[in-house]
Amino acid sequence: MSPDAVNVHGTAVVIGTRGILFTGPSGSGKSMLAFSCIASAKRQGAFAALVADDQVLISGHGGRLLASRPESIAGLIELRGSGIATVESVPAAVLDLAVEVVSLPESDRLPPQDERFSVSGLGGLPLLRIWQGAPDPLAILAALAPGFHGEMPF
Repeated sequence: MSPDAVNVHGTAVVIGTRGILFTGPSGSGKSMLAFSCIASAKRQGAFAALVADDQVLISGHGGRLLASRPESIAGLIELRGSGIATVESVPAAVLDLAVEVVSLPESDRLPPQDERFSVSGLGGLPLLRIWQGAPDPLAILAALAPGFHGEMPF
């Protein structure tokens, strides 16, 4: 871990050329939503890979946030209730967006506009909320993610 890296409990992936950090409490469905996005993108012929699951090391580089992983978890993702899966992975990626996994009864029907996810001392990312049971989280990203309109590869 680089000296300025912050260890964030989450899952980071790359879809096309975009880095996405899934956040939320333990057991909220971060890994499953991230895995669903990877699988959906691959079915559509787009590049998709895991950066890190559970432990995401975030550091600042040139005004951007970079996600990386501990090598001990390279390519591994926990699919709660099913087991640990091995998936295509990359060692690091620039992050463009954070996704907060939410449960409907506990969440506002419409979230506040222009929400941000802050990483202590390093900066922040635009934040999008996605319901943990969303049948197609990748479609939600394509429809709602700030700055992603027309740029997602699906």
